[in-house]
Amino acid sequence: MAIYLDPPLWPAHGTHFSHLISDTSLEELHAFAAAAGIPDRAFDGDHYDVAEARYGALVAAGAVPVEGRVLVRRLIASGLRIPARRRSGSLKLPLLTRWNTALPGNDALFLDLLDRWGEEHRKYHGRTHLLAVLEALDVLTGSDEPPRTVLLAAWFHDAVYRGIAGQDEEESARLAEDRLAHAGLPAAEVDEVARLVRMTADHQPEPGDGAAALLSDADLSVLGGEPAAYARYLAAVRQDFAHIGDDDFAAGRAAVVRQLLALDPLFHTPRGRALWLDAARRNLQAELR
Repeated sequence: MAIYLDPPLWPAHGTHFSHLISDTSLEELHAFAAAAGIPDRAFDGDHYDVAEARYGALVAAGAVPVEGRVLVRRLIASGLRIPARRRSGSLKLPLLTRWNTALPGNDALFLDLLDRWGEEHRKYHGRTHLLAVLEALDVLTGSDEPPRTVLLAAWFHDAVYRGIAGQDEEESARLAEDRLAHAGLPAAEVDEVARLVRMTADHQPEPGDGAAALLSDADLSVLGGEPAAYARYLAAVRQDFAHIGDDDFAAGRAAVVRQLLALDPLFHTPRGRALWLDAARRNLQAELR
């Protein structure tokens, strides 16, 4: 039973913020926050946002300082974390933690990408999808850290999204080239990130292209979900294309499903095939019927 606090890394309002959680109950968290003088408005569903000026006092009051990824794991293990599909907010805590694994600092770039992924017209291709892809990369790589270029490609692969196949991926790749070069990433890494983003236009990595295989499998992992999760995915995709009539959408979606079923392989990593291939084929075939 403990209160945990991660480093003040979240940029906002001219300062940086930490996240305060309990690994036991919201009652414990609220009691600690009240005693520390943290206002109710700082509560965000499963944690409090606290300015870095309070960090030392909160540690002195008994909050246990931990790294961001440790804090997220403790929150998940506690059962108190709000699932992504139920959170109407920004998913900022887990996404900030992920960002600081890929490209620490670079606050302006992080906030720009967060805003892009949070655009109102996105229903499936939003922050929940971004987090799901990053989590799928964790599953695919196990105890190994995914390559930085693959992580950054995940962040940029739908950074531009207007629902125009091919054009969205190309514009996202160009955005990655511009923003990452400005951030000082080596040119070879910038080129690799852009190459991986462009690959997501058709999800057909070349044989032996391990980095592209990882990103492709992570991006398509939603296809291998349980029936209820797949139904939520379909409903969100339909909302992404709400401006298209039912008949036109059905025809276009059927073409996409046939294209996915024709991919051989659909998943390119051994772990991706073991985890998602059978369920993905069942889901796609059922949708086509």
